[in-house]
Amino acid sequence: MDEALDRYVRYLVAEVNASPHTVSNYRREIAQFMAYARQRGVTAWGQVTPALIRGWLADLHRLGYAKASVARRISELRSFYAFLVRVDAVAENPVEGISAPRLPQRLPRPLTEEEVRALLAAPDPSTPAGQRDRAMLELLYAAGLRVSELLGLDVAALDLAQAQVRVVGKGDKERIVLMGGPAVQALRAYLEDGRQKLLAAAVKSARPGESATPPRSRQTNALFLNRFGQRLSVSMFTRILRRYARAAGIKHRVTPHMLRHSFATHMLNRGADLRSVQELLGHETPATTQIYTQVSQTHLRATVLRAHPRAGGSEEI
Repeated sequence: MDEALDRYVRYLVAEVNASPHTVSNYRREIAQFMAYARQRGVTAWGQVTPALIRGWLADLHRLGYAKASVARRISELRSFYAFLVRVDAVAENPVEGISAPRLPQRLPRPLTEEEVRALLAAPDPSTPAGQRDRAMLELLYAAGLRVSELLGLDVAALDLAQAQVRVVGKGDKERIVLMGGPAVQALRAYLEDGRQKLLAAAVKSARPGESATPPRSRQTNALFLNRFGQRLSVSMFTRILRRYARAAGIKHRVTPHMLRHSFATHMLNRGADLRSVQELLGHETPATTQIYTQVSQTHLRATVLRAHPRAGGSEEI
């Protein structure tokens, strides 16, 4: 059983190009089920029955696992068995007839346009780090990027003359996204000044005895750099974002993905069509983007209730 799981993990890495986080989750949570099955005398994946899987799910519920966590494990096990069927390791998929628990739909919470303006104005453009941070925030919101896409950008991906950037998204799929004037200005200022100073500071911070030329680990085409001249990490960006959110007076928790939500919602609120937003976000199907129309409808409903003379009650005009 272990060998089949190892083979599946190699498939996720080599062919699916799954992220390390996804691969780790699949391995850990499928192994959790494998341990459960072994305790009940199962020695091969072909011996697993739907009844055994339902018993495992019932145990997870009794242990207090959230519905989303249970649903994820069902999905992972179903995908794993689909792989085993495809490589003729088992004859059938015992997960096919098992339904995941119904999850309450959670609408993403976007920032208001006022909150976004305050957030984008928070970095100090007179410092190299401030120039970098303003460029990152402007681009993240202007283009609706995932944070991994933002931090994975190289300098060569930018075309400031055309106000566009080439992004490599999930599954190594490439798309072109657009940005407005403020993002272009912030990026130009960072490239011409802040990034050069960050690289120079990284060279000066080299330990005694190191060459004045940046070592290979510091030679990078990465667009956004940390103080060592290397690519900025997601955790560091998240800390930077939260610091600026506090400085902007935003009371609730702000996450990197919230700016992506805000991009999509604000675009739809201002009349963009769903298909265009889908393309810009890099979604495979309109169904993924459809959730933002519900957020937009919520905004429209609040606007009607606030502004229409006969929307709020029974008073005669």
